[in-house]
Amino acid sequence: MLEGQIRKAISGFYYVEKDGELIQCKGRGVFRNRGISPLVGDFVDYERDGENDATITKVHKRKNELVRPPIANVDQALLVFSMVEPDFSTHLLDRFIVVIESFGIEPVICLTKKDLANDDELKQIVEHASYYESMGYTVLQTFIDDERLSQILQPYVAGKTTVLAGQSGVGKSTLLNTLLPILDLKTGAISEALGRGRHTTRHVELLEVAGGLIADTPGFSSLDFEHIEKEELPHYFVDMAEVAPYCKFRGCLHLKEPKCAVKEKVETGEIPQHRYDHYVQFMQEITDRKPRYDRND
Repeated sequence: MLEGQIRKAISGFYYVEKDGELIQCKGRGVFRNRGISPLVGDFVDYERDGENDATITKVHKRKNELVRPPIANVDQALLVFSMVEPDFSTHLLDRFIVVIESFGIEPVICLTKKDLANDDELKQIVEHASYYESMGYTVLQTFIDDERLSQILQPYVAGKTTVLAGQSGVGKSTLLNTLLPILDLKTGAISEALGRGRHTTRHVELLEVAGGLIADTPGFSSLDFEHIEKEELPHYFVDMAEVAPYCKFRGCLHLKEPKCAVKEKVETGEIPQHRYDHYVQFMQEITDRKPRYDRND
């Protein structure tokens, strides 16, 4: 039995990497009967059916799996956010961080278009960036077309499987082109009417870049909290999770409970008000969603 990793999937065929070679494989029918669908990033067993044909026989246990984009075993997400055009959004960044960390994926924040921000915008964004760094997140500030971009990102890409995510129109395809010029991805201009970009990526593919793998994908197209329970949400706000042990009640949700250490930190400004506001909004979304009766099936 041979073992490899699925690097891309197109039209029902899976391309498995083994010793530098891509082997075109079919999925075994038993997977469909069991509701198992191989994903890009999966480590699999396969067997040769002939000189040019092969069949996947087993999908190994996954570290994690995403639906949109359909990919498995992701180590980190490079969150690409522009400082302007479109404007930097802490609300959207917090939403990305919650969703990504809920899958056990490490976020790396990359701020672009620094050259287009004025002094006031830059000052405010740097303050935000400093707070995310104080929580332990890596924050990179760069120009999207910086000639040093590849050099800056290489240490973070090496040895890991990375997916790109972030605001629409920030230049994720441009960033991929910079890392791997041979791709020559179509970047698409920002739509003036919608204030967002257009991507042209049609399938997910893992590309070898700087000693690691990067997913050529438009990124996360869904940022809902369908898979997150309200008791789990506080863990994905790390600044709140650090002080939660000092709340009077174990399992405090930091909403209306008395003697809540998190709310005290918000009142003193040690936790920014906007962070707490985002937390409350996300908690409300989770509370208001329709129950899924198959949640534990």
